[in-house]
Amino acid sequence: MKYELLIFDWDGTLCDSTGRIVDSMRSAAHETGLRVVHDSEIQNIIGLGLPEAIRTVWPEILDDQLPPMKAAYARHFVSDSPVMMSLFDGAAELLDRYSGTRRLAVATGKSRKGLDRILTDLSMHSVFDITRCADETRSKPDPCMLFEILSELNVSPERALMVGDTTFDLEMASAAGMHSVGMSHGAHDEARLLACEPRVICHSIQELTNWIETNG
Repeated sequence: MKYELLIFDWDGTLCDSTGRIVDSMRSAAHETGLRVVHDSEIQNIIGLGLPEAIRTVWPEILDDQLPPMKAAYARHFVSDSPVMMSLFDGAAELLDRYSGTRRLAVATGKSRKGLDRILTDLSMHSVFDITRCADETRSKPDPCMLFEILSELNVSPERALMVGDTTFDLEMASAAGMHSVGMSHGAHDEARLLACEPRVICHSIQELTNWIETNG
């Protein structure tokens, strides 16, 4: 089957940003006076919308603590974190390979402001036919953002493929009736991804490219 539409998560799938997210969330929590948590607790919620992610890690957070926590996280992620991030090796080449021959989309837990910022920095707005962010629809694993993408592009679920590095991505795809590919180089480990029954687990962007050429 040749998939007409390839939908990518951003953080941990195309962009090697897991470490930056963990560092920024940890720094923001310290600044806001929230309790210290293990890095793995933060890594586990990558992919959710920011409010959902914060409330999952710190369920005791008060309503008036949430806005400053969100603001602190955004500031650290944009400029204050020392942890570098970049596209995974081969990601730009993969997108260039299929731009114009397939439809490309992003479905991400990032905010619209955050995704637009990085797409502008990388001059990548024109690469994607459509993008959806958690703050303009429902957070993963709710399939709403996938349904919106499919509807706007008039593509049926069986003609689309979701590529992501977390169970939230793969569960979202399953709920939308779509096939998925798990990427093991991001936030969730291979065992967790396998439990969601993706078509395959890929360990690098090059492996993903090879799989799409052969199977998708």
